[in-house]
Amino acid sequence: MEPLLTNDAAIFGILALMLGFVFWTSENGGPLWKRFYTIFPPLLLAYFLPSLLTTFGLVDPEKSQLYFVASRFLLPAALVLLTAVADLPGTLKLGPKALILFFTGTFGVIAGGPIAIFLAKLVAPDMIAASGADAVWRGMSTLAGSWIGGAANQTALREIYEVGPEAFSIWVAVDVLVANVWLAILLAIAANQAKVDRWLKADAKALDAAKAKAEAYETQHARIPSLKDLIFIAAVGFGAMGISHLAADVLTPFFKSALPGAARFSLHSTFFWLIVVATIVGVALSFTPVRKLQGAGAMKVGTLLVYIMVATVGLNMNILALAETPAFFLIGAIWMAIHAALIILVARLIRAPSFFLAVGSQANIGGAASAPVVAAAFHPSLASIGVLLAVVGYIVGTFGGWLAGQIMRAISGQ
Repeated sequence: MEPLLTNDAAIFGILALMLGFVFWTSENGGPLWKRFYTIFPPLLLAYFLPSLLTTFGLVDPEKSQLYFVASRFLLPAALVLLTAVADLPGTLKLGPKALILFFTGTFGVIAGGPIAIFLAKLVAPDMIAASGADAVWRGMSTLAGSWIGGAANQTALREIYEVGPEAFSIWVAVDVLVANVWLAILLAIAANQAKVDRWLKADAKALDAAKAKAEAYETQHARIPSLKDLIFIAAVGFGAMGISHLAADVLTPFFKSALPGAARFSLHSTFFWLIVVATIVGVALSFTPVRKLQGAGAMKVGTLLVYIMVATVGLNMNILALAETPAFFLIGAIWMAIHAALIILVARLIRAPSFFLAVGSQANIGGAASAPVVAAAFHPSLASIGVLLAVVGYIVGTFGGWLAGQIMRAISGQ
């Protein structure tokens, strides 16, 4: 059935109206709305409302180019702006907890898949025993690659394990829905980080100091932005985005030809190089006078681009898809629950702030497209941590997914 809305300009206009509605009600909606937003943060609603367009068949995200445009054009520009105005030396002083929780999340994905398929085998052995290109373990191996690294790793594992189109499409659907539900939970954690930190008994002094320092710097250099300031901000963000695309167009074919095993490291992915180069450019600019653009609102512009990105991500979630293949979604939910339980347990043991828990998890599950979004939900100055961890996920994603696939194949008896 043809969706009601097929014009991307019209869909983008509706997304903009939704964002406007969210922010108007959060600022001017009265006591009832204020109570509502203490439970459901604006960023979560900016993600959920667009999903209703897909859930009720008004939009077909596969026929829309909005997510592609946002992820390839707006996301790199946002990463550059948020990284360029960040206090990176202060960020690096936050310690090793981010890496500890990131690799905990990676282990949770590698171990969670085999545990989930083992439990499924106890209940429905015939389903797990299916062999061939559409075997359950093959499809799940691609999901493991996606949940450790990203789409590039998922595609690489599809080729490595010769996954059939039916199995691949099923687990892509599981990926989108289960990962997006978990993203919504992480955004809710960000909105209630103080309460979660108390429950985790977290030592958040270093993190709070980093956020306070960023806010003090912005206050010290704050000014009413002029047209020149806004043009400079756009020039930095989109100019660096253009440079990143040019570099990615050169680096991708080079590594494909020079390194036959490039796919194992995601070096064959244009998106991988796009994110890496944008991050490097942003880091370099943070040590130049460009950082002073924070006072003119560069971080706010970067955050605006992030919100648009979130809205386009929401278009990819169809809540009613649960009814189509409930058994596979249940397996995915168990898998994600194992990942979540493990990373929460370790966060509590090492008294890590909820920020490290959320970003360490999302750098695995969502990759570069959403890890900085979750980081920015805690504080815009921390987005760079999400990017850096996501890049690590790209590097280890194919190896982790391959290992999980081997274990799941053994459990399946194939």
